[in-house]
Amino acid sequence: MPAVFFVFVVALLSSASPATAKATPAAPPCVAPPAAVAFLRASCASTLYRLTCYDALIPSGCAFQTSTVKLARAAADVNAASLKNLTARAKELVAHGVPGEAPAIAAEIRDCASASSSASGHAKETAAELARLDAMGDAAKGSQARWAVSNAKTWLSAAMTNEANCADALSSTGAAVSPAARELIAGVVMAKQYTSIALSFVNTIPVS
Repeated sequence: MPAVFFVFVVALLSSASPATAKATPAAPPCVAPPAAVAFLRASCASTLYRLTCYDALIPSGCAFQTSTVKLARAAADVNAASLKNLTARAKELVAHGVPGEAPAIAAEIRDCASASSSASGHAKETAAELARLDAMGDAAKGSQARWAVSNAKTWLSAAMTNEANCADALSSTGAAVSPAARELIAGVVMAKQYTSIALSFVNTIPVS
């Protein structure tokens, strides 16, 4: 490298402002306003899993405020994310196996992975439907709103059925002592709670 060019590059780098070399700090998370907190507490009290509901959704308080549709959408997003993670883990166990796992347990995990994948697809459809409903705002009335809510209920009910199938697949005595199976069972239990919460909120969306 020519000496003149080298000196030019060094001078350019040294003259850069320290502020430009640092990443822009992330904005602090929004703190849900009191009205949103009160709305969430009251809404979660009507579900079967009040504490799980509140803990999962309070981070989204700034987004849903006091909107029934936005709250249902937030719950559907949490549910979809939970099932996506569960399915990814189940498929990972199927793909790579678990050393020392009995063949029967491996088969049960495959069945759970299949059922979980179906549930995840239904949860994703629900979240997308509620996102479209939310985007319509006040325009979502009559048959449009009824259709969206009906679809969301149908898909969440189907997700519940698939979650039950996954749990049933892991109900053997062997699964109870398998670390991998127990991990999936815990994930299914949590996903079922999120699905129940989402369905509870969809049921409260007013349609005319």
